[in-house]
Amino acid sequence: WRQVMNINLDGVFYCMKYEIQQMVEQHNGKIINNISVSGHKGYPGGIAYIASKHGLTGLTKAAAMEYAKQNIRINGISPGLIRTPMTDKDRQGRPNYDEWVNRVEPLGRIGEADEVADAVLWLCSSKSSFITGHILAVDGGILAC
Repeated sequence: WRQVMNINLDGVFYCMKYEIQQMVEQHNGKIINNISVSGHKGYPGGIAYIASKHGLTGLTKAAAMEYAKQNIRINGISPGLIRTPMTDKDRQGRPNYDEWVNRVEPLGRIGEADEVADAVLWLCSSKSSFITGHILAVDGGILAC
């Protein structure tokens, strides 16, 4: 529990603490927290992880409200299943992995890292200048279910 909270919640809090100090001095900034679909729903087998990601959702929204007047926009992204070395390892250890992905991902495929990066870049751009405190799902539809 403590190790997961230290990494997933405390680590982001302390990063934000120092990022925000600099952003207040410069009168603007953008923070995008990487949350996960686990910050929105529960499932068996991940209590500490899920609790930490729910906490990160709250931290992101509360900080966005706290610093909006200083022209600091704070948002989050919630990736679903994204192709990474970790999911590649899961694929090797799980029989019928592609069938499982088809069941849990409404779009029927695993996402790519550049799809998440594109969402982050958009949230950092002027095209999203009226958005703060939002958690953008990049999840193939998992949270729509």
